[in-house]
Amino acid sequence: MSRTDTPEAILAQLQNAGSAYARKKPGAREQLLNLGYALVSAVELPSEAIQRMGWAEPARAAHCRIAVELNFFESLKESGSQGIGPKDLAAKTGADKVLIARTLKHLAAMNVIAESGTDKYVTTRLSNAFTEPRYRDGLIYTINYAHPTKLTDGPFQAAHKTELPFFAWLDQNPPYLQIFSSYMSAYRAGKPSWVDPGFYPVFERLVEGFDTKSGTDGVLLVDVGGGRGQDLQELRRSILSGGGIFEATGHDFFTPQPVKDARAYYLHSVLHDWSDDDCIKILEQLLINEIVVPDRNPTWPVTSMDQLMLALGAMRERTQSDWENIVKRAGFKIVQVYNYEMGSESLIEAELA
Repeated sequence: MSRTDTPEAILAQLQNAGSAYARKKPGAREQLLNLGYALVSAVELPSEAIQRMGWAEPARAAHCRIAVELNFFESLKESGSQGIGPKDLAAKTGADKVLIARTLKHLAAMNVIAESGTDKYVTTRLSNAFTEPRYRDGLIYTINYAHPTKLTDGPFQAAHKTELPFFAWLDQNPPYLQIFSSYMSAYRAGKPSWVDPGFYPVFERLVEGFDTKSGTDGVLLVDVGGGRGQDLQELRRSILSGGGIFEATGHDFFTPQPVKDARAYYLHSVLHDWSDDDCIKILEQLLINEIVVPDRNPTWPVTSMDQLMLALGAMRERTQSDWENIVKRAGFKIVQVYNYEMGSESLIEAELA
């Protein structure tokens, strides 16, 4: 008997359900919903399911409540097809403009509202429904709408009654540190790696022409804040054919880098944990593997990670202009930003200005 839960089988059922919906057959709408959820379950990775359930959907609910409390949905409806942006909403509500912008981006990525241009948003059928008391009253929420920017004073600290930064709190709570480290090893499981074809041209830009006798140590790559070394292992397997010598060393990246004249210095999901000023202190010669938030139409995995950074560290994911400003302040310039099609992360290659 053939299975009915494969993506191919679900797509065939969706086609039939779509025809039934067009004929206004009773139950067809509900069947389309069920099959849509089934298709998501059939194709999403376990790491994506965790991100959706743990980050994206709770943030969507919280932001809908914020939008109701600050009358965002009413303002969107009043703006009509022209739309409205964070600046005008900040003027109307008195809330922080940056916080509003991050809220709107995630609501758009989750299809609650729609994006009509850079920093311009318009209504959807759902957002218009939330202007009606019978729906709006299910989302009432009250909060202080200040934009958190300090590692020691953010949503995580308020929830856990602590003034410790997130990672310092983990250090003092070993069971959670072990759980967090375990999850981080699976966060990207099945997702594109920076060494995959179609992402960053590792051989052409990094390996080709490398002289092991160059520099002080003949070092190809320093992975700053590299955790368990998973990115270097990917580089070793995929590009270096299992060769190369790898060494793990402890280092405070707010102090001068002890390995001089390496071909490149690589940071993966490090800088989004720190403020702009702290990022300037960390940077050397760079390959930065981070999320780059598009100016328009970011996907929900991107905006949900931004919400996680807001909650855990009172920090944020950054746009390309944000990154350009940071590397410029550190004395560098961006050579190119590499992306994997529909992937969340980017590889920012920078060099001394």
